[in-house]
Amino acid sequence: MNNQLFINGQFVPAKSGNTIDVLNPANGELITKIAAAEAEDIDLAVEAAKNAFPAWSEMPAAERGHLLLKLADLIEENLEELAQLESLDTGHPIRDSRRLDVPRTAACFRYFGGIADKIEGSVIPVEQGFLNYVVREPIGVVGQIVPWNFPLMFTSWKLGPALAAGNTVVLKPSEITPLSTLKIAELIKKAGFPDGVVNVVPGYGQTAGQSLAEHPEVGKIAFTGSTRTGQGIINASSSNLKRVQLELGGKGANIVFEDANIDAAVNGAAWAIFHNQGQACIAGSRLVLHENIADAFLEKFIKLAASIRLGDPMDPNTEMGPLTSEAHRNKVLSYTQIAKEQGGKVLLGGEVPADPALQNGFYVMPTIVEAQPFDRVAQEEVFGPFVTVLRFKDDAEALEIANCTEYGLGSGLWTQNIHRAHSFARKIKAGMCWINSYKRVNPGSPFGGMGKSGYGREMGFEAIHDYTEAKSIWVNVDAKIPPHFQRGE
Repeated sequence: MNNQLFINGQFVPAKSGNTIDVLNPANGELITKIAAAEAEDIDLAVEAAKNAFPAWSEMPAAERGHLLLKLADLIEENLEELAQLESLDTGHPIRDSRRLDVPRTAACFRYFGGIADKIEGSVIPVEQGFLNYVVREPIGVVGQIVPWNFPLMFTSWKLGPALAAGNTVVLKPSEITPLSTLKIAELIKKAGFPDGVVNVVPGYGQTAGQSLAEHPEVGKIAFTGSTRTGQGIINASSSNLKRVQLELGGKGANIVFEDANIDAAVNGAAWAIFHNQGQACIAGSRLVLHENIADAFLEKFIKLAASIRLGDPMDPNTEMGPLTSEAHRNKVLSYTQIAKEQGGKVLLGGEVPADPALQNGFYVMPTIVEAQPFDRVAQEEVFGPFVTVLRFKDDAEALEIANCTEYGLGSGLWTQNIHRAHSFARKIKAGMCWINSYKRVNPGSPFGGMGKSGYGREMGFEAIHDYTEAKSIWVNVDAKIPPHFQRGE
């Protein structure tokens, strides 16, 4: 397990010598101490990326792609170690790390490895005698800030398109969950990436993150995290007007209509909110139920939620692990009291589990609260295994509820009416909408939000566009251009 900074192809201690404690969320015990990057370390990492950029951007695109494909292979070869690190550090159940997190990480690098030599420009039809073509060029040094909830997967979402497009990267993983990203740095070295192309600098947001966002040699900053921090990133980026890509909070509406397949919707709603302990910006955290089926739905949903097996994330039988930090656990629990103060009804959970074996970890029981659309628990991102139930009487009210928050990231709907499904999908203000499913992702499908959920897109060709600049080039082939000004005699 490497616990140092990865700068210019080498693992090195922080210049200050400072370290950060990394804790096991299942029991609160120390896993290791990692180097804490600060401004001086960020300067060194950016300088390394800047020096590596000319050769990397001019490398044949197929060779860049080959390195990304090799990295994907190495990730699959190291699946068990990566899964163990991810579960140890984040609290993800090991079964999810093995079957979801690591395979999705490899798939993302493989997708962008395939795209690298397929980034095309275009020819614009302009007036006769001229050729106008557009090429897409890499931005340069890119700063990337990865959150703590899916560190392994988000590392690939950020690095894949940036590297395929020819950029070099300084990536800051969360100080809470840096271990799997540091392992990826080891594999990047092993795959043969040139020194300086990728630099990994874990550190605190107010020091390392701020320095990266403000740095004048960084051409773009890509951030995933809270809306409040994203607004700070925008302010910090103004020094050199760097490009900004933000994937921020969410308050996804998951709508179940009267004609839905109830059993499928119950299973889908549980996946939407309780996977990864609800620590997902796309979580279906507002469960919007038609009044005619609400009671029958909730009877099944509460029974399913109550049966979810909480436990040690390293146990293959565990279905839901701890939240990632004690501070976050306490924040999630505080929303139970907030709901009660505003007249909400706690249908399940809202507290820590009674199991003595779990008392030292950061666990929260699956929580279901019934409330009103403008209550705080229906408007604010809780980011835990906490779902707010809302009822509606007709399609117009369902749409009104769906669009009544400032967020616009994920959304879902369950219906057998194909007309309603397509109509609602177009009208919901969200970057993604799932019909008769929830929380599906694929490297080829763009991922991102609207409103206070941010802007820009991860994955797919949309991500390549976000990591390149379009340059328009005009060529006079055989146009005769008369003089605009007559010379005086």
